[in-house]
Amino acid sequence: MSSCIFCAIAAGTAPADEVHRDERFVAFRDINPKAPTHLLVIPVRHVTSIAAADGLDAQERAAMPLFIAEVARRAGLEGSGYRVTTNHGPDSRQAVFHLHWHVLGGTLLSDTM
Repeated sequence: MSSCIFCAIAAGTAPADEVHRDERFVAFRDINPKAPTHLLVIPVRHVTSIAAADGLDAQERAAMPLFIAEVARRAGLEGSGYRVTTNHGPDSRQAVFHLHWHVLGGTLLSDTM
């Protein structure tokens, strides 16, 4: 999708502090972090949110949690723990309408999520 910043990041035409990539997913640092470690994981294929995840093929859907766990492991979060979350729609404060997972850690996280 031409106007989607995350599609541009996935295509390599927009800058991002990328931490991991494979043929299906890209992980990069959030530009407005909410924790010491705040990474975003996106599918290369454009889907608007988790509600549209049927736009990914079965292999992408199956591989997504494994990729997210690998990103967290590479970031050094496995031992202390981390939070993985996604938003859908304006009431959740979804700001970019391309499915993305927040991987947050590096400190004791708030219990008021």
